[in-house]
Amino acid sequence: MIRQTHAAPLPATAVDLMARADAELLAAQFSPQAGERFVHAHLAGLRAAAAVIAVRGRPAGRAPRPVWEMLAVVAPEVETWSVYFAGGAALRRAVEAGRSDVVDGARAEQATCAAEDFIDEVRALLDAARSMAPGGAGRLLGLRAS
Repeated sequence: MIRQTHAAPLPATAVDLMARADAELLAAQFSPQAGERFVHAHLAGLRAAAAVIAVRGRPAGRAPRPVWEMLAVVAPEVETWSVYFAGGAALRRAVEAGRSDVVDGARAEQATCAAEDFIDEVRALLDAARSMAPGGAGRLLGLRAS
């Protein structure tokens, strides 16, 4: 007799955020302008970080905190990514404010590659969370253009 196991579901919010992270990553990979690529890459990372927080929960405290700060608390194993993306937040805001000259092609490519690597790591974290949950098994699949 074959025993069938079902994956413990992730919160719908986390699944939605990962889909949005994938969409932002695709937008980054296909955007013609460096500033636009950078913004989409940074937002991809932001969505993936929010998915981790949706699964692991927000840290205690009432004061609002940036996603990157919360991520470092709830997932210290990805603190390096928190620091990296937090460092790009002001740059993203500058591009969004119309300062497209602040990001060159090399920086945009670096951010896109970082977002792709970070999303892969987040996907592994979420897969592990599903596997450790009662009755958990399976993988959270993603979409990739590269």
